[in-house]
Amino acid sequence: MDLFSQRMQNKAPLADRMRPAALEEFLGQEHIVGPGRLLRRAIEADRLTSSIFFGPPGTGKTTLAAIIAATTQSAFAKLNAVTAGVKDVRAIIEEAEERLRLYGQSTYLLLDECHRWSKAQSDSILPAMEKGIIRFIGSTTENPMVAMTPAIVSRCRLFEFRALTAGDIKTAMKRAITDPERGFGKLAVAADEEALNHIADVASGDVRSALNAIELAVLTTPAGEDGRIHITREIAAESIQRRVLSIDESMMYDMLSAFCKSLRGSDSTAALAWFARLISAGIDPRILARRIIAHASEDVGLANPSALTQAVAAAQALELIGMPEARLAMTQAILFICESPKSNAVVMAIDRAMADAGKYPLDPVPVHLRDTSYAGHQRLGSGKGYRYPHEYPGHYLKQEYRPKSVEHEEYFIPEIGYERRFLELRKERRQPPFDEEGKEERDD
Repeated sequence: MDLFSQRMQNKAPLADRMRPAALEEFLGQEHIVGPGRLLRRAIEADRLTSSIFFGPPGTGKTTLAAIIAATTQSAFAKLNAVTAGVKDVRAIIEEAEERLRLYGQSTYLLLDECHRWSKAQSDSILPAMEKGIIRFIGSTTENPMVAMTPAIVSRCRLFEFRALTAGDIKTAMKRAITDPERGFGKLAVAADEEALNHIADVASGDVRSALNAIELAVLTTPAGEDGRIHITREIAAESIQRRVLSIDESMMYDMLSAFCKSLRGSDSTAALAWFARLISAGIDPRILARRIIAHASEDVGLANPSALTQAVAAAQALELIGMPEARLAMTQAILFICESPKSNAVVMAIDRAMADAGKYPLDPVPVHLRDTSYAGHQRLGSGKGYRYPHEYPGHYLKQEYRPKSVEHEEYFIPEIGYERRFLELRKERRQPPFDEEGKEERDD
């Protein structure tokens, strides 16, 4: 390394200086690079095929790519999808093809932020991947199945990176504090365990964020009388702020799915946890309000009819007073739905009806049910034979209301909670699922 390169490295942020240079130093991701794991074996054997590394920021995706570059016998090129175009890719492919032809040497191409590539840019690299001219390594924080073109994804092996544990992050911070070459080992830094625990907790699995906090704490804290830089919990708290949750579109839908399934699963703690995370990440609260209304009918329905009232009231509160105040009304609706008895009888009823609507031909409306609001309807017989239920005891009498093709079908099947009242009423009226003697004839 020349003098100028050394100076540049010394001026680089601590997180860059402390990047592991070998697999032995790499922290976390034991599920993919632990001893004996496929990715580790492929790297050590220099047999890694085209791959995509995806996961949260600060989890080691770029670092692992750099380790591959340092350990492989292949050539290594790096591009960023934000700034690189088709011309850059073609230049690398031409060099890789020449290198492979003359020396039999393969070429890895690392593409950071690979989800930013357009279809045209992605297509430009496909022939070289298929011929083995380059081995593609994409790095992204997005879900590649959603954010990338299927042609690229189908030719790559996917490796998911997970947030680092608090223990991994503390190990990285301690290395940075004690390393005399790349870290602060020459400055006599002492960090309280509480300080390290606080940073590791707030970093939420992002080692880059933790190292940036350590760097800020060390560089802004004067040495004491003993010449040591003492990092307390208070200094640590000042050096790292709670991060605003950053989620991509795919993760947003995953969290929405978890929120909805928690409502259905009657776990109010889980539902509120996902609700809070989605709100903290900046999701439009109206999206959540709409889901709350939908699930009030879909998962509670007539088992507790007040659930829909609560849900609609929460949405109205959101429109009237906005956030953050409306979070209380929304929380009330969430709790009401979670703690209510569950029934999907409403959704099953309309699903059965919609299925039959598409299955059977359009039935003529029975004469006695036809419209009588226009002059001359008597000439067509419309309404003839209709009996007005309110003129009969209990405001009910048995007459045919159904389309002919579904006269023997039963869509709404009450079972639980408030729905049991409908069963009692049906029994009084001798309606299905009860026969003429009031005996149950359910066929589930």
